[in-house]
Amino acid sequence: MDDGNDNDDRNKTNMLEENETMRVLAENVAFYAGERVTVMGWAYHVREMGQVTFIVLRDRSGTVQVVWENAVERVKEESVIRVDGTVRQDARAPGGYEIYALQMEVLAGPCDRLPFGLNGPAPGLDTMLRHRAFSIRRPDVAAVFAMQAEMVHAFRSFLRQQGFTEISTPKIVAAGTEGGAELFSVRYFDKMAYLAQSPQFYKQMMVGAGYERVFEVGKAYRAETHDTSRHLNEYLSLDLEMGFIKDENDLMDLENALLEYMMNYLAETCTKFLDTLRVKLSSVGKIPRMRLSEVQAILEKMGKSSPEGNLDPEGERLISKYVRESLQSEWLFITHYPASKRPVYAMPDADNPGLTRSFDLLFRGLEVTTGGQRIHQYHMLVANMRKFGLNPEEFEFYLDIFKYGMPPHGGLAIGAERLTMQICGLANIREASLFPRDRDRLVP
Repeated sequence: MDDGNDNDDRNKTNMLEENETMRVLAENVAFYAGERVTVMGWAYHVREMGQVTFIVLRDRSGTVQVVWENAVERVKEESVIRVDGTVRQDARAPGGYEIYALQMEVLAGPCDRLPFGLNGPAPGLDTMLRHRAFSIRRPDVAAVFAMQAEMVHAFRSFLRQQGFTEISTPKIVAAGTEGGAELFSVRYFDKMAYLAQSPQFYKQMMVGAGYERVFEVGKAYRAETHDTSRHLNEYLSLDLEMGFIKDENDLMDLENALLEYMMNYLAETCTKFLDTLRVKLSSVGKIPRMRLSEVQAILEKMGKSSPEGNLDPEGERLISKYVRESLQSEWLFITHYPASKRPVYAMPDADNPGLTRSFDLLFRGLEVTTGGQRIHQYHMLVANMRKFGLNPEEFEFYLDIFKYGMPPHGGLAIGAERLTMQICGLANIREASLFPRDRDRLVP
């Protein structure tokens, strides 16, 4: 009968870094009680008490306490250190285990005063962003991007299970997908080019090419002049497009299942980060759906008027509050936006051509998704381009595949930073971007 020792040994080996030093990560120190180990990281917190120095060492996995008796040199906070020592069990230590240092080496010490502390209250956002890489050493900031990485992983994982193929599309393009007012122009040799607003045209082209279901995780660019807590000029877009749909309801069904998968995945894999952020995730459930006209009627009863064919930020917050209280949902699909407020490729509603088979998704009062069914018939799409004042000849690269049989299709795009912001309860979208780009920020 196998007593499990062989498995324990294999697991212990897997926990070690694959290098000559046999480095152990902080989160795995407890598996080596009574043994000698090497840990490396930053001196997150240093406390000197007579002949004993207590150091909280931080690495990518977490923290562990180091006890160094008769220290031969003073260790400054945020010094990069290597510690060789013995793991001891001690209920007083964070996590119940600590390392009694036998040898310590300072690999690199700070050569300037730290811009702000990493243990106390966070400094202002501008200060954090000026020292962005340093700010990520704060566990609460690092947790945001660890969560975001797992969110993107879950997005990929779910769609692969649903038969989607990941693609990568150009970010330097010849034409905008949603008009030219929000395009960043760039010099491309002797031609004028633009930064892509979205991978929309290329997603559709790949559906028509025969992949049927595609997705992309990539940057998108909007030359919007906004300077708000919810807008970025460069953001990470989680895009998907799928063929052979009946209508936009197929897309909302898919996104509902996708979000349920993502939230469950985060709840299972990100416990440590959720605890650090003091965030609790709830099940997505069946997301309610309302037509825009129905939403606007509800808002009017509240005394709130809306922009024609759209909602403003206050309207999004109010209707989300209404849905949370009346339908017990933090999510809301809003459908049937006017054609005048949607891109040229949006499929008109058969019963009311002035409306489209499109939707937005609100999460806790903020739009996080835009999507809908697309026009798949070549002549209809060309006619709609002319109706929008566009020249179809300038979009021949996009229209070409539509000439040879395009299935009914549609897709959506999720703003990764917006979704991260709402999940983590952040006040400003820049907190959910590693290196945000807005009207005034081009570095770091």
